[in-house]
Amino acid sequence: MASLWRAVIGGQSNNSDDYGGVEFWSNPERTGWLTKQGEYIKTWRRRWFVLKQGKLFWFKDSDITRVSRPRGVVPVASCLTAKGAEDVLNKQNAFELSTRDETMYFIADSEKEKEDWINSIGRSIVQNSRSVTDSEIVDYDNKH
Repeated sequence: MASLWRAVIGGQSNNSDDYGGVEFWSNPERTGWLTKQGEYIKTWRRRWFVLKQGKLFWFKDSDITRVSRPRGVVPVASCLTAKGAEDVLNKQNAFELSTRDETMYFIADSEKEKEDWINSIGRSIVQNSRSVTDSEIVDYDNKH
């Protein structure tokens, strides 16, 4: 995850208010508590997660306002899969979020929460991945 972190942090301007223009405190697509494995020290910590506009933010507590500062953020479009990981971690309600190079692990409070997060993140991956836009389609039959 270190390289993904560097990409996220390096991609931001020096303005600490710049989270890709995402107002994470307002009308998020999904929020909730998850237990996340640390990036360097592989301990498990409970964090409040917010999914909005293709970014998965996490915070120490659930009282999120416009002045809150995320503890981290993952650009979901860079992720390839979100899937169950009970067999990998040998922990109930575990799931993983994978990029081409790295995998992050999470544990939800219930099977339903795990499935809801996987579905929400999966939808966000599809919606925010680069795809062909109408302006990039060239219809040679209609060119004059």
